Amino acid sequence: MTIELPATAGPAESQAQRLSFPRLHARTQRFTLGAPRAFTVAPDGSRVAFLRSSSGTDRANQLWVLDLEDGAVERVAADPQALLKGAVERLSAEERARRERSREGGAGIVGYATDAAVELAAFALSGRLFAAELRVGTARELPTPAPVIDPRPSPDGRHIAYVAGGALRVTGADGAGDRALVAPEPDSAEKATVTYGLAEFIAAEEMGRSRGFWWSPDSDRLLVARADDAPVRRWWIADPAHPETEPTRVAYPAAGTANADVRLFVVTLDGARTEVMWDRARYPYLARVHWSSAGAPLLLVQSRDQLSQLYLAVDPDDGSTRMVHAEEDPQWLELFPGAPSWSPSGRLVRIVDEGGARVLAVGERPLTGPQLHVRAVLDVADDDVLISASAGEAAAVPETGEVHVYRVNELGVERVSLEPGVHSAVRAGGLTVLVSATLDQPGSRVQVLRDGKQVATVASYAQHPGLTPRVTLTEGGARKIPCAVLLPTDYQEGSGPLPVLLDPYGGPHGQRVLAAHNPYLTSQWFADQGFAVIVADGRGTPGRSPAWEKEIRRDFTLTLDDQVDALRGLAASHPLDLDRVAIRGWSYGGYLAGLAVLRRPDVFHAGVAGAPVTDWQLYDTHYTERYLGNPAKDPAPYALSSLVTEEGLVTPEEPHRPLMIVHGLADDNVVVAHALRLSSALLAAGRPHEVLPLSGVTHMTPQEQVAENLLLLQVDFLKRSLGLSRP
Repeated sequence: MTIELPATAGPAESQAQRLSFPRLHARTQRFTLGAPRAFTVAPDGSRVAFLRSSSGTDRANQLWVLDLEDGAVERVAADPQALLKGAVERLSAEERARRERSREGGAGIVGYATDAAVELAAFALSGRLFAAELRVGTARELPTPAPVIDPRPSPDGRHIAYVAGGALRVTGADGAGDRALVAPEPDSAEKATVTYGLAEFIAAEEMGRSRGFWWSPDSDRLLVARADDAPVRRWWIADPAHPETEPTRVAYPAAGTANADVRLFVVTLDGARTEVMWDRARYPYLARVHWSSAGAPLLLVQSRDQLSQLYLAVDPDDGSTRMVHAEEDPQWLELFPGAPSWSPSGRLVRIVDEGGARVLAVGERPLTGPQLHVRAVLDVADDDVLISASAGEAAAVPETGEVHVYRVNELGVERVSLEPGVHSAVRAGGLTVLVSATLDQPGSRVQVLRDGKQVATVASYAQHPGLTPRVTLTEGGARKIPCAVLLPTDYQEGSGPLPVLLDPYGGPHGQRVLAAHNPYLTSQWFADQGFAVIVADGRGTPGRSPAWEKEIRRDFTLTLDDQVDALRGLAASHPLDLDRVAIRGWSYGGYLAGLAVLRRPDVFHAGVAGAPVTDWQLYDTHYTERYLGNPAKDPAPYALSSLVTEEGLVTPEEPHRPLMIVHGLADDNVVVAHALRLSSALLAAGRPHEVLPLSGVTHMTPQEQVAENLLLLQVDFLKRSLGLSRP
């Protein structure tokens, strides 16, 4: 398929340019480039800072300000091209790893932090430290040791703390007085394994904690995490396409093995430090840290089995802690964005599973019920809490795929986002930035609201995809599994059944059925190759109820059962040819594709497994042990759920079905050993298959040509395998 770029294309695009959808999809990074993101609202409501690149094909983000005092004017506060004077951006290994953990594929200014007034912003660019005065729109470089990671101004704007060389350093906002506050001991063993101020692998990859230091509200000290990965087992990631290059040595905490040792210190601006004390042997995971003027520093610490956790208040003078609240769960305890925190009145704000529902609690009182499934805390104010939530099990209608923004207080619940879609928000100073994605138009729309009324919008330069998903949101099977069904654009009712392609993620933390346009672009492209495409969110996926997510405890194969149930349930009302069914997926979806071909060849006739987890003992601790337990204590769930073990394929069924395995050789999340072990086991069992190794590719596939050709090769494989005409 080729498409002509429409008139809404970004300024760098030529209207005469014609690209295949796979190439345009890759070049625009799934049509995310040019879209505004990372909003910060000034507490006086006068301006909004955000990131955006200059077009739908420009990877380099600029720092922008929407100035509401001068009539909603957008202006550039920092331009990476000007700041680097046209030089090529260079990233340190530590920064590349941080971006891989956050799945950041952009360039330029990919993150920033501000002081409390949102007047000073700090960011790293090519490993160098820059500061921007947001009121006047000027930016400058500050002289510091490189490479700089995660710079953050103090709330009063007088200092900027950052990480360099494993040390937490601080400098004046004017560039004076740069110094290390806390650092690994020089000429010691810890120099190679200890970092201060950085999130360890497991926190950044699985806990949603990307930070390693936090300023006090008074700007006089910081909480600083110390991570020592000396206990963690070392793995080697090589690039066989470049045998002259040494393999990369990584510390990877595989299930059942040791994690990094994480401690926390209160550090003053003169370098004095006091360790924060809690029972780290019982609660080794530092999951959340919150420090605001509403109360003492607040920690959330978890046991390794994630069945219990403590909310702790810290005395920053002596490092002692007191328990504020304790929680236990027989399956596991989930972590949530924005929680815990203090309300301005000093009450604990948290999200908790209670009475079969996921609710917002302030103090000891739940403020929501089973009608809502709370997803995140967005803001906590004097008179309400802003949350995002989807419909709960007791909702009047299922609102399949929708996520909304609500204001909640003791008087009740008010929906802020009105139209069906996927919404989120940032709020401060009486100003709300509402980001909305809907099914009827591509990308997201950004409204700026004051007292519920729109006062401005933020423009998007994202490329128009030139493709409109023909999607039906529905429920499939006896369990009413949330599903999206996509048919070819030119399909006419009564034209007969179509070969079927299941296109799931289908596992924890990965909702795919969403009431938004862009999530279905690739699925629609596959549909236009002649398939009926089904996206199904079975048990284990988020957004419905705690029981729905937690039913997969100790058995990942239930997620495959739900794909089968959804398929068969939808066949009664959609034109599906159940004699020609394929499945494709990446990461957990890749695991599902491999599982489908090996365990259910009676249903699935071909599969494409991208970056699949094949042996769950090779995946990381916090994620895998949450669902399957500790393999050192009970290996049975791992043997049941894995595709391969040391003994070979796990319970493969007949007949053989075609399988394509795709994996990046540089993947440090799902390492390529997963694909290689599966291929070896298939070969030993005499099962033909195809392997597509991607040199230099990580768990993401940002390279344009690689991403494009992956889609084209998958279509070719699926058509060959199902006996269809070649594209």
